[in-house]
Parts: sequence; C-alpha cells; structure tokens
Amino acid sequence: MTSSTRHPLDPDPVRATKASAVFGLGLLSVVTGPFLGGVIPATLALLMARESHRELVAADGFLLGARRLRSGVRLAWTGIVLAIAGLVVLAIIGLLHYARHRGGADFDSTVN
Repeated sequence: MTSSTRHPLDPDPVRATKASAVFGLGLLSVVTGPFLGGVIPATLALLMARESHRELVAADGFLLGARRLRSGVRLAWTGIVLAIAGLVVLAIIGLLHYARHRGGADFDSTVN
C-alpha cells in the first residue's frame, strides 16, 4: 500500500468553511478599503485566518482551502493598505482645504 492510496474508511476531503469566510472578508475589505470601512472585515479576516490555518494543519489533508486562505489574507492586507491610503488622501485634502479657506494676509491691515 503506497502513501498516496486512501484507506476506504477515510473521510472525503471537504472545503474549509473558515477559509472561505476569510476569502470573503478579504474581498469585502478590498471593496470597502478606500472608504476606511475595510479595516473591520480585514481585521476579522486576519483573526479568523490564524484559527483556520491551525485547523487546516490539524486536519492532516482532510480540509481543503489553503490557497483560498492565502488569497484571503492577501486581500485583507490589501484592504488595510487601501484604508491607510484613503486616510492619507483625506488628510491631504483636509489640509489643503484648511489652507485655502484660512484666508486673509499674514500681516495687519496697517502694515504696508
């Protein structure tokens, strides 16, 4: 009997639902990332990814979804980067708006 042959009583491999959830949350974080709302699903995805990874390793090949898990983690980090980029853009726009509408001269009107 070779190691690649399955025993007839072994269960069939199934897709890990947590890996699918990590992927879905990662995708949601990319979509909502520029609006700063992507941080919440990204954080949930990264927290769930740790637990899902442990389960995939412990299942010894009977849970599928490692690729989906890796993609979800990458998407979650992309969502966080997009949220940070959105925050930086908002800060720059706010500073420019403040500088433009501050108005007036730097000197009193009595100075030539």
